[in-house]
Amino acid sequence: MEFAPYTDLNTSSRILLGPGPSMVSPRVLRAMATPLLGHLDPEFLKIMEEEQKLLRQVFQTHNELTLAIPGTGSAGMEAALCNFIEPGDAVLLCVMGFFGERLCEIAKRYQAQVDRLDCPWGEVFDPAQIEATLKGKAYKLVALVHAETSTGALQPGIPEIAAAAHRNGALLVLDTVTSLGGIPVEIDNWGVDVAYSGAQKSLSCPPGLAPLTVSERGREVIKNRQTPVANWYLDLNGLEKYWGQPHAYHHTAPISLHYALREGLRMVIEEGLEARFARHRANAELFWEGLDSIDLPPLVPLSYRLATLTTPQIPPGVDDLSVRSRLLDEYNIEIAGGFGPLRGKVWRVGLMGYSSRKENITLLLAALESILH
Repeated sequence: MEFAPYTDLNTSSRILLGPGPSMVSPRVLRAMATPLLGHLDPEFLKIMEEEQKLLRQVFQTHNELTLAIPGTGSAGMEAALCNFIEPGDAVLLCVMGFFGERLCEIAKRYQAQVDRLDCPWGEVFDPAQIEATLKGKAYKLVALVHAETSTGALQPGIPEIAAAAHRNGALLVLDTVTSLGGIPVEIDNWGVDVAYSGAQKSLSCPPGLAPLTVSERGREVIKNRQTPVANWYLDLNGLEKYWGQPHAYHHTAPISLHYALREGLRMVIEEGLEARFARHRANAELFWEGLDSIDLPPLVPLSYRLATLTTPQIPPGVDDLSVRSRLLDEYNIEIAGGFGPLRGKVWRVGLMGYSSRKENITLLLAALESILH
């Protein structure tokens, strides 16, 4: 049998300004070229310990159970639910976009009794609304998205929501996939019990690892489970033994991805959290001003607009896919379209991590103006 010759990998060097993955720093790419070690090699275990300390700094937590789940942000989401839900547990899931819907889908698969609290896509919850829903109910946890990637909305009042959950005997699970490393995330100060993220957004690393942290209150819930965790691979009992002392085999870790995440986290700390948050905000404001000047106002009001991802509204009569295709073909820029009720109505533009740069904003605005006007 004859086979056609394979060609060398020669992908385009895209300017990634969609909802993820973001662009990866050359420093991180170089780290990935480091020779492999075994997943229980003492040198690699030291790298993991450094990675764990860096994760605590970026999450702004002292939680002992802080690690990186093997898998994308969705693996982090599933781990944040399956380790705490047992069949029949009542949970309150706050849905303000596509990823709130995914929380519901996962919780149902683990046989939770799911109550939904919904708000329109592009809007956010009043913390008092969540507290009122919690009262008189025996929920095991309440979960919501901090930065909704499908709409560009940032949920305010996380400390108030956490306090309300605790007053009513529930854990707070927070999705920080599009916020960690780009806008303030203060796990300890806010009282968050479980938070997860993804390496490929504001941390600007390749997809494949999901940072996760669990409070002591959350660990007690895991300890007191009556049934085994229904997902073996994401069971934190096994994962914690691999990350903790003495390190026990659990899985073959994606070594090169850990090299990348460690380097990406080092870059976050070197820049400084406050400086990094200020850079993301300043670049977002520059982008918003430019959008207003070319008649592409963002969907989300300024008061709760997300700095790491913006959803400019598509003008009437403009074809969503045609514009995105021209951006890719003519300018080498990737942005994304809307999901669900926002399909064809907004674009999703990510300015996260290494992608959040003035030159990218200037180029994208000029390209959009040229295509549209």
